[in-house]
Amino acid sequence: MTSTSATELASLLCSRLCHDMLSPVGALSNGLELLASETDPEMRKRCVELLEQSARTSTNKLKFFRLAFGAAGGFGDAVPVDEIKAVIDALAADSKGVVVHWALEGANLPKPATKVLLNLAQIALDALIRGGNLDIGAELRDGSAEIVVRAQGDRIAFDEVIGHALEGNMPAVDLSSRTAAAHMIAMLAEEVGGGLQYKLGDDALVLGAVLPLPSGMIG
Repeated sequence: MTSTSATELASLLCSRLCHDMLSPVGALSNGLELLASETDPEMRKRCVELLEQSARTSTNKLKFFRLAFGAAGGFGDAVPVDEIKAVIDALAADSKGVVVHWALEGANLPKPATKVLLNLAQIALDALIRGGNLDIGAELRDGSAEIVVRAQGDRIAFDEVIGHALEGNMPAVDLSSRTAAAHMIAMLAEEVGGGLQYKLGDDALVLGAVLPLPSGMIG
């Protein structure tokens, strides 16, 4: 595992968050400027629609980052699967031609498993640059949370440096805001005694994780 200080990782994750938020927040700012100077009713209506879309996108991304990177306060030790599904469904709605299929068992997932699932789903979603199917499954059994995320489409765009980060085999020089999320969940999996893996094919990317359950959720 690449040696990374908590400060460095936090800085890189903040850079990733800022990068992803810049476009929708910038669109909000531009839309407000146009609305202030526009007098044509139809154009003003169009400006309002763009503002609503940008605000919705910003909100969806912030909800994702709260659960995927943050402490997810308010949920205790586990997160309801309905919250997880809502976050990913909202992100996928902003991606053209992506259809999400869910197979989540149980009502809740432990916070570590939630972070891993959300980040794997985001990686898979980013890989579907021409649309396709995003299959997400998770179940709790034999004292572990087992997670599988599969992206299938006409073209899969995946940098295997991210795969190396997931497996803990990434050189320190390749750590960046682009690979920080994968590195973070690899560290998280190692801390709880679990592991991540990936497999890249011609038209599919499969990401997986097995994470031991907290003692309070075994039974």
